[in-house]
Amino acid sequence: MTGGAQLQQMLHKAYFGPAWHGPAVAELLADITAAQAAASPAAGSHSIWQLVAHMTAWRDEVRRRLHGPGRKLSADENWPTIDDASEAAWQAMVERSHASQRALEEDVASFSEEQLTVPADNLPGGREELLHVVIHHDLYHAGQIALLKVARK
Repeated sequence: MTGGAQLQQMLHKAYFGPAWHGPAVAELLADITAAQAAASPAAGSHSIWQLVAHMTAWRDEVRRRLHGPGRKLSADENWPTIDDASEAAWQAMVERSHASQRALEEDVASFSEEQLTVPADNLPGGREELLHVVIHHDLYHAGQIALLKVARK
């Protein structure tokens, strides 16, 4: 298995499963309603919806950085305000997140070992390190989502 294929598999398991650590991101999102996703658990904390939007924005930014220079996300891109908390808007957000993940996986699967060492985002480990960073980032926030789901029961 090439380096890109191996990283693609890691990305896939963390997001779609089966993951060794517990529920994967998509599994966590499968039964969340728009009302649950939009709820703020405490003053100043992020909602599940904001976490998913944040993860998606950064996954898209990682894709940009894999292919060229990145950019700084705006405050609203990084932690958006949810203006439409309808079920349709939530389902669109979940599908956007899934599509972002699939696109990243497609990009990564095509990378050779040599292409993974190409510098990205000033990380000494190149693209490979950037991909590990996004996996860790998503899993960190998946843990938050899991805790928010338990807290609402």
